[in-house]
Amino acid sequence: MADSAFFCSLSHEGVLAVRGADAAKFLQGQLTCNLNYLSDTQASLGARCTQKGRMQSSFRILLQGDGVLLAMATELLEPQLADLKKYAVFSKSKLTDESAAWVRFGLVNADEALTRLGLQLSADTDSVARTDALIAVRVSPGRAELWAPAEQGDTLRSQLAEHLQQAGLNEWLLGQIRAGIGQVMPQTRELFIPQMLNLQAVGGVSFKKGCYTGQEIVARMQYLGKLKRRLYRLSLDAPEMPEPGTPLFSPSHNSAIGEVVMAAKADQTVELLAVLQAEAADSGDVRLGTLEGPGLQLLDLPYTLDRDREIQR
Repeated sequence: MADSAFFCSLSHEGVLAVRGADAAKFLQGQLTCNLNYLSDTQASLGARCTQKGRMQSSFRILLQGDGVLLAMATELLEPQLADLKKYAVFSKSKLTDESAAWVRFGLVNADEALTRLGLQLSADTDSVARTDALIAVRVSPGRAELWAPAEQGDTLRSQLAEHLQQAGLNEWLLGQIRAGIGQVMPQTRELFIPQMLNLQAVGGVSFKKGCYTGQEIVARMQYLGKLKRRLYRLSLDAPEMPEPGTPLFSPSHNSAIGEVVMAAKADQTVELLAVLQAEAADSGDVRLGTLEGPGLQLLDLPYTLDRDREIQR
């Protein structure tokens, strides 16, 4: 179903709101993405790092009203909210959990449904279209998020169901995996630097914006070319669904060579994203869980890593 037209509820994520006169200025010093690139027609991926460059969260960020909204794994929202508030004390910004105020749907191959709602969404990734109440965001080719005030949720669901099949979250996550967009989960919090998730390749890191928390580590990794672990897409011919953080091994190494980022069922197999040591991944022998675990097969990603292009963002 991942390639057919459908919609699903994105209830696995929460929405963190940062509002006020200093919202963008405050977040510019906290996040990997460049808030100056955001507009009514442009969203972005991004992350927030520790001083050591390890990601505490990753998210999609867009402008709304007098501030910005960040959609991230629900379990990460409260710790991020609490930590950000420590740095916002002297800023004219208000940080709140707005998860209950919004309903979000994932739409696949459903641009006609968006048009019926009055949303003409560009095919360009990260583009945004708006009506008075609705927001649509292109997250990858053929895939879009639809945001609406919570009180419109039931009506909107009914409108979508008139023309689209409703699917489960697994189908949406499978599309995300095939788009090569990794995500920080509670199990992998503070485990990866942004480049390990290829975040710089999908527009989530700016190398021209100036200082932010963890920036020195992230920039050094990019300019010195010392990244030895990055995101790969793989398939697993086994019924088990590995959890984020599950270790991966290679018989040619005596220790773990990486971790699962996220996984989803795909027909008779499981597809997943994982951070792996490049040297071990190139050997082609990757095992799940233990050295004797089931083998995984490398699959293509829809983009390539290009350091020179990435540092121009």
